Amino acid sequence: MQTTPSEEFVLQAPPQLIAATRLEFRHAALDHLDRVVQARGARVFVELGATTEIDANGLGVLVLLQKRSREQMIAVRLLHPSAAVRQMLELTKLDYLFELES
Repeated sequence: MQTTPSEEFVLQAPPQLIAATRLEFRHAALDHLDRVVQARGARVFVELGATTEIDANGLGVLVLLQKRSREQMIAVRLLHPSAAVRQMLELTKLDYLFELES
């Protein structure tokens, strides 16, 4: 069964998930996780459709979010990852950590 997120529980990733945006996105992601935990949600949704560039720093934030979510028994679903994001996840073999939704 596909879970459809309500808009308030979708975290919008920046167009460039790189070193320059890492700290702001990290803060937003962990705040978002706290809201999902408080609402007793089962998934954290991250919208990546507009994210056209990602580097190791951006991947690090996604992995941190996944780790913290897993500690709370919450899955992370990446929504609409661009080709660049999907390719980076596959090249680094991190794609198995996330639920991916085209």
